Amino acid sequence: MNDLGRDLELRLVRYFTVVAEHQHFGRAAADLHVAQPALSRQIQRLEKYLGTRLLDRTSQGTRLTPAGRTFLPRAQALLQAAREAEVAVRELARSERITIGYVEDLVITTVVRELRHRHPDAEITTRHLSCRDVGALPDRRVDALIARTPLPLAADDVSTTPLYEEPRMLVVPRGHPLAGRASVTAEELAGQEAAPCAFETADWTSYRILGAGVPQIESYEDKLELVASGRAIAVLPVGDRRSSLRPDLVTVPIEGAPPSQVVLAGRRGDPNPMLKSLRLGARAVLTKS
Repeated sequence: MNDLGRDLELRLVRYFTVVAEHQHFGRAAADLHVAQPALSRQIQRLEKYLGTRLLDRTSQGTRLTPAGRTFLPRAQALLQAAREAEVAVRELARSERITIGYVEDLVITTVVRELRHRHPDAEITTRHLSCRDVGALPDRRVDALIARTPLPLAADDVSTTPLYEEPRMLVVPRGHPLAGRASVTAEELAGQEAAPCAFETADWTSYRILGAGVPQIESYEDKLELVASGRAIAVLPVGDRRSSLRPDLVTVPIEGAPPSQVVLAGRRGDPNPMLKSLRLGARAVLTKS
């Protein structure tokens, strides 16, 4: 009589196949890291469930009964099918997972919402990165990066998708000679000494602090404090609204400056299928005409 109302336990099936392989309870118990008496009890449970003996003990160890010889290949196939099912599900779970990095002032809520709409069961996480931390993409701490160019990453290592561009603005303290201007030109700022960003690679980076003797500062808030104190002025994308939260700062449009470009970057050749959907979603909700 078998255990009525219970399903066949894969653990018991595995125990049986190991004993059959070793033809010895002691060696099988050592392989399975279980006590020999406990293993014997589990095999007895399996035999009770099936309603027949599977193994006979002999002076040399154990041997399969006719029922055991019939059951063994089917038991091995059952365990193999279970392993394949587990691998398939785990691979699907890995393919439905993505971490999106984003930097500075960028807001990616609409992108994440669109991606979750497209993949409701996926694991989608975000990670805010500082100016110095965009190396999270090649380091595989994030799978994709939404940031402003230029990126301090080797062009051969990343693929980029342009999303949109924004003009530049000048940020100065109230009372500054340029504070009352309707606009300034790029030529007027050309002679200003610049404090480089941590990854500055071109004359027009997205975030630029101008002023004689200005030190390199990592914190955005400290940069604004430097501007508010009158020691520097800043060039920022117009989409960065953080400076408008300070009543002691004024923004002035800049004419003739190249725009700040926002891109989606990923590791070149990354097989993660979520990346394609992210690109489509980001372009759908972020691309500006």
